[in-house]
Amino acid sequence: ELWLFAVDIGDGLTAADCRGITRFRQRGGGVLATRDHQDLGSSLCTLGGVGRAHFFHTRNPDPDESRRTIDDSATRSISWPNYHSGSNGDYQIITPVEPVHELLHNPSAPSRMIRHFPAHPHEGAVGVPDGEARVRVIAIGKSRKTGRTFNLVVAFERAKDKQGHTLGRGIAEASFHHFVDYNWDTEKGAPSFVVEPPGEGIKREPNALSDIKAYVRNLAIWLAPSPRE
Repeated sequence: ELWLFAVDIGDGLTAADCRGITRFRQRGGGVLATRDHQDLGSSLCTLGGVGRAHFFHTRNPDPDESRRTIDDSATRSISWPNYHSGSNGDYQIITPVEPVHELLHNPSAPSRMIRHFPAHPHEGAVGVPDGEARVRVIAIGKSRKTGRTFNLVVAFERAKDKQGHTLGRGIAEASFHHFVDYNWDTEKGAPSFVVEPPGEGIKREPNALSDIKAYVRNLAIWLAPSPRE
């Protein structure tokens, strides 16, 4: 399986990279593609499939024009999409979409579902692209600034492409900050470009982190090719 953390502004993947990743998924390999706000990670647009599930500011913008607007107004250097789910170091309460996907199962949680993700002040945008089979939104977040809901995770099940290949599973994730050390534990230190003050939600309630660890574990297992592949 391949986990792509896209931090470029358009030139991170070459045409040869994209062809290789496409062949990998055509052979049954699973792909996680994640990015962040505005145009950060926008080379994912060149991937097709999982890449088309990502909406950026200047490339492949959200087809819902009402969403082409700033959500987090505090960080003025960042434009849409920039959904504010909370401060780095805090957690957000997510809404699993029914029927609850297996990626969001957590037998050790009181609800037996994953309900917590790390928060971030400016998450990106993802959605179901036109023409894709067996794809759906599985988790939704809510902005702490505007109260607007937004998609957090889009899951691609195995499906046949036009050439008859059984494509591996895929995930389009709204922000790589769900997986970043600093968001799990602010004492790890932040990159110099992070200017927002951190929160202490996870530090105060470390049990919330067990949900994201369960999600990462589920993700690693789910993306792996089936034994037949």
